[in-house]
Amino acid sequence: MERAFSLSVSVPTPFRIPHRVLALIGVITFILACCLAGCTSNAADSDSSATDGNATGEKTLRVAMELAYPPFETKDDAGNPEGLAVDLIRDFGAAYGYDVQIENTAWDGLIPSLQSDKADLVISSMTITDERKQSVDFSDAYAMAQLAILANADSGVASIDDLNQPGKKVAVKTGSTGDVYATKNLTNAEIARLADESACVTEVVQGKADGFLYDQLTIYRNHQANPDTTEAVFIPFQDAEEWGIAVKKGNTELLDQLNAFIAQSKTDGEFDRLTEKYLADEKKAFDQYGFKWFFDFE
Repeated sequence: MERAFSLSVSVPTPFRIPHRVLALIGVITFILACCLAGCTSNAADSDSSATDGNATGEKTLRVAMELAYPPFETKDDAGNPEGLAVDLIRDFGAAYGYDVQIENTAWDGLIPSLQSDKADLVISSMTITDERKQSVDFSDAYAMAQLAILANADSGVASIDDLNQPGKKVAVKTGSTGDVYATKNLTNAEIARLADESACVTEVVQGKADGFLYDQLTIYRNHQANPDTTEAVFIPFQDAEEWGIAVKKGNTELLDQLNAFIAQSKTDGEFDRLTEKYLADEKKAFDQYGFKWFFDFE
């Protein structure tokens, strides 16, 4: 016969945490929660600062310009933005509390940078034209410029009509107003469209092109640099061009600020200071030639 077994199970008494320990745990939990909330708040503040500007509360102003046109837009020996337009827009930023960030942008990418919200404004010696007004809004003029010709010394070119002849070759920077003028008016000549100013100058210096159309200051400076191989033809062949600062269509707040700053700069000596710093010799030469100066708005 099987033996019967009796199983006795001992149930332990429930573990009880002293009240003092419970109180301590509660305090620690509260402190950890506060720290976590503080970290989250700081992270949110950091994200907001990155969006709105910098730690000092300045708003970021993204500026697109092609740093290939001294002395208006260029680079110093360390590769940093430098030039008259650079100083002008930084002075604007200081006046309106902007942290100015300049992005070197190829010429054909300047207007698209506004349309795609990669930049807030463009200042790059850009002429105000009806065609460009279809894509962007322009400030009031901050400079005036005339087109001129850098001619090869052996080309026999002494006027714009001399370029508009079969067998003549005209170098222009793609998309510039020189390009626009040549396309419309120099229909008898061959037009060579090149990516930048220096390439156009090289074509003329080497005799591969008879002339290069660009503003008077550029023509003057490049003729001074190549006196034996070039001639400068300054006879006006169209009205003065107005340079403006471009913004995205509808950005009236920024546009109003720019126009107010430009108006103030015309009366407070801003343009005189910039001329003395960057263009003192050129200003004297322009006065001798009787040319309209860049900042003569009358």
